[in-house]
Amino acid sequence: MQESEIVSVAKTYDNHHIYLFIKRLFDIVVSLSMLIILSPLLLLVILAIRIESKGNAIFVQERIGKGGKLFKFYKFRSMVNNADEILDDILKNDEQMANEYRLNKKLANDPRITKVGKFIRRTSIDELPQLVNVLKGDMAMIGNRPYLPREIEDMGGFYKQIIMSKPGITGYWQTSGRSKTTFKARCQMEAEYSKNMSLHLDIKIFFKTFLVLLNRDGAE
Repeated sequence: MQESEIVSVAKTYDNHHIYLFIKRLFDIVVSLSMLIILSPLLLLVILAIRIESKGNAIFVQERIGKGGKLFKFYKFRSMVNNADEILDDILKNDEQMANEYRLNKKLANDPRITKVGKFIRRTSIDELPQLVNVLKGDMAMIGNRPYLPREIEDMGGFYKQIIMSKPGITGYWQTSGRSKTTFKARCQMEAEYSKNMSLHLDIKIFFKTFLVLLNRDGAE
């Protein structure tokens, strides 16, 4: 390798680390500020969930983080308590819905979602507990979707590329169609983000997120 190539690689390495430092600083400041400002709303949502259905208001699940490391993922519970049992029953007994789930890894008219759950999903309020994940360092404000361990096989060749970066509360997929895309298309988009992530791209996604939320584009 020539000296000019070595210098170029060193600059790229330094720039990437500067980007990661800025990204982490941004994550800490934004997540902490939002948790403080939104604390009254968080308490109201917890109360509404508990009034409608028994059980914990916070849903905790293992998800895949950077490098394939598993972490505890937090979200407001938007489904009934026995959601996994109902899904198993659907996959066994309803061929049409089972095929829909295999293709998209979600259901357009999911019978497991509660009334409060529909509202907090449509407004993306159900994602707010992930601010704790961001503050802890398991997630970032901008990144890929935090995938489930059982989805690794379906992710195929995109898996190694996707786990190159931290999962995020919002990201390239969420601002590019969200529920309107197939699972495979989603993985392809997120693999592209991991390969091309930069401060410029993150800023673009961050501001585009607000437009998506205002339009409620694809939020299901």
